[in-house]
Amino acid sequence: MSTAVPPSGMIEQIWIKRAKRGPMDPVASARVRTQRGLVGNANQGGRRQITLLEAERWAEHLVAVGRDGDSTLGPIRRRANVLVRGIPLVNARGRVLRIGVVRVQIAGETKPCHQMDEVFPGLQAVMKPAWGGGAFAIILDDGEIAVGDPISWDESSEPPSLFDDVPA
Repeated sequence: MSTAVPPSGMIEQIWIKRAKRGPMDPVASARVRTQRGLVGNANQGGRRQITLLEAERWAEHLVAVGRDGDSTLGPIRRRANVLVRGIPLVNARGRVLRIGVVRVQIAGETKPCHQMDEVFPGLQAVMKPAWGGGAFAIILDDGEIAVGDPISWDESSEPPSLFDDVPA
């Protein structure tokens, strides 16, 4: 009898957004604060405290728009905070993801907006199905995340309700 091993992956890249629609700064690590977000990031509080994008999905999007391997269309153009590899985010609302020592709860799907068509015409439509724009989450623990940290689903703790009050 075999025991199923939960999917796991790793952080490939981290970005801090200085201001709304502002530059995305690549960093090797970032501090996170419970119920707030990434320290220094423009988005603080609410339900969109951290945004995640799957590296594999981004590569699929570029193939779909005929720009496979185009270095000018790196995942930084998606404007997510964290690029993950090896763990699917689709339909993960409510699940708890462990990123190194930090837990985050997936609060919803990050829907691609018109800015994706500014990156490349047709990209928004390609990203719409099946959580192609990634996910956004609530930070459950203070700590630090870093490029190379392992990520996995945390089934060991009871997640807080997504309907609990979250400080603005």
